Amino acid sequence: MAYKDEYEVARLYTDPAFMQKIEGMFEGDIKLKFHLAPPLLAKKDKQGHLVKQEFGPWMMKGFGVLAKLKGLRGTAFDVFGYTGERKMERALIGEYRRTVEALLLKLTSENLAQAVAIASIPEDIRGYGHVKERNLVAAKRKEAELIAAFHTPGAVNRAA
Repeated sequence: MAYKDEYEVARLYTDPAFMQKIEGMFEGDIKLKFHLAPPLLAKKDKQGHLVKQEFGPWMMKGFGVLAKLKGLRGTAFDVFGYTGERKMERALIGEYRRTVEALLLKLTSENLAQAVAIASIPEDIRGYGHVKERNLVAAKRKEAELIAAFHTPGAVNRAA
């Protein structure tokens, strides 16, 4: 029931295993550059999508600070929690729970595979920003087809 927000990205980058992996892949003097579209700082293109900017190695210090601020997640002080993307992610968790609860009410050995396919839909919702939005639309379309088939006894499941 979790999503990868700014705090989690910061935690992953500041995990010592990240630098160990990078150092194991490359030799010599490594200079990291990050291409990010911080929701509070990034400009938008003509379609309203956030535009990525390049940030240098100093960003690792920023990630360190951000990782320590994860306690703000979900509080009134979580500035990222006010973005449309974070609100959508929280709403999706509630939708998912309701969907699974509805599936459980009609679950049988015959429709188990369909229920698993429906419950796996969130795995298709990947990315950030407009990429995530596009994947969400496709996932919701697939979910609707699977749910319709689930509620139609004997229906062939084409969407899975």
